[in-house]
Amino acid sequence: MVFNGEIYNYREIAAALVAEGWELSTASDTEVLLTAYIAWGEAALEKLRGMFAFAIWDRPHNVLFCARDYFGIKPFYYTIQNDQFIFASEIKAILEHPAYERELNREALEQYLSFQFSALPETFFKGIFKLPPAHSLTVHRNGTIELKRYWEPSFNEEKDRPLDEAARAIDEAMAESVQYHNVADVEVGSFLSSGIDSSYMAARLAKVNPDVQTFTVGFAEYEGERDEVSWARELAGILDIKNTSKHISQQEYWDALPFVQWHMDEPSGDPSAVALYFVDQLAAQQVKAVLSGEGADEFFGGYKIYQAPLASSKLSGLPAPLLRAGASLLKALNLRGANYLERASETVADWYYTNANGVAFTVEERERVLKAPLHCPAPQTVVANVYNEAASKHLDHPTQMQYVDLFCWLVGDILLKTDKMAMAHSLESRVPFLDKKMFEMAATLPLDQRVTPRANESGPTPGFHVRYPAKLGAKGEAGISRPHGQLAAR
Repeated sequence: MVFNGEIYNYREIAAALVAEGWELSTASDTEVLLTAYIAWGEAALEKLRGMFAFAIWDRPHNVLFCARDYFGIKPFYYTIQNDQFIFASEIKAILEHPAYERELNREALEQYLSFQFSALPETFFKGIFKLPPAHSLTVHRNGTIELKRYWEPSFNEEKDRPLDEAARAIDEAMAESVQYHNVADVEVGSFLSSGIDSSYMAARLAKVNPDVQTFTVGFAEYEGERDEVSWARELAGILDIKNTSKHISQQEYWDALPFVQWHMDEPSGDPSAVALYFVDQLAAQQVKAVLSGEGADEFFGGYKIYQAPLASSKLSGLPAPLLRAGASLLKALNLRGANYLERASETVADWYYTNANGVAFTVEERERVLKAPLHCPAPQTVVANVYNEAASKHLDHPTQMQYVDLFCWLVGDILLKTDKMAMAHSLESRVPFLDKKMFEMAATLPLDQRVTPRANESGPTPGFHVRYPAKLGAKGEAGISRPHGQLAAR
């Protein structure tokens, strides 16, 4: 067996195995995982809580069984060259294999310009693929490959549950997840970016680990101002926990870029990877594992863009041609509001393809930039199958957007840089929000408890709120009550 990751509930699985008569000789989650596969086969995957990418040589069945975790926290790359199946957790390892001849995947490059990350199953390197999240892969001795999805998210909204009751349920689920993620043979620290997600996570961790160390980075041009570092220090003071911080200078930022890109394996247009590189470096000097807040926005509707369909619905009664004509007029007059009218005339599947919307290149722009464009499909086509799946589940438009980000943006951008930058410093980055039970909790929340029409709305059914202690209030306020729709704000 080759295993990269952590199984957080391995003790419960071990107890179940022992109850069935299996003997375990170590206290290792690796042995538990291997024995679980021997005992239950592929069904073992349904019992796991954790982050993992592994391969097991199943001698009795003469197959290689591989799997990747539910949300794609840990990477798994593979290729077939000269009848050889080659796999690794980094592309650069495969590139060193003598059977692989390096070739640029031009389609991946073209789509990258619209997504700002590698968006296809095939990487930038021709013939090297990514095993999708929540999938297993079985390699047979005759060379055939069987790709199988072992889990898919389902939504079960509880529309009649009061908001305060939902908040308690979230807190209970998060408390349990943090406790699981705090199990380790080494000290576990926490990132603290001053956003709601990491602040809440660090506060939860401090309850079970009062000596926790937290880590924050900011940029030198904001030093001395109210930035992430100052907010994090203030919260750390309230929680009575240690915070180590650093302001990144402009020169440090540019000097780090070649190292960041080398560790990323593929191009990334997300500059926050550089900040992650430095905060991981800072944490690795004091701890071996750290908790990070990734996944909260995708699970709980934190990105502001999710409000767009609710705003557009106000114009839903107007004819689409009229809305498009109005958008064209506003563009011609160089006035704001054209995007608002265009979106109101379309479904979200027509215009939204991930958080790269409005940031990266349009199809026209990328074809103008490339010397020899392949005229690849529009990015909306790349994610169309995910929209089809979301539509089959009868999800509303903002939840469809969350669904697309869960399978594209989260795994292709957020988790990729999280893992790569942590591994660059031999640091284990753990993500308590991205737990199977946390998702099951989030999937029960109705839309009005995740996304509100406007970020500052405070009506009778506001978005999920996190209230900070009075000491954190800005400009003399008694406290800050921020709708969950602003979860992504930093």
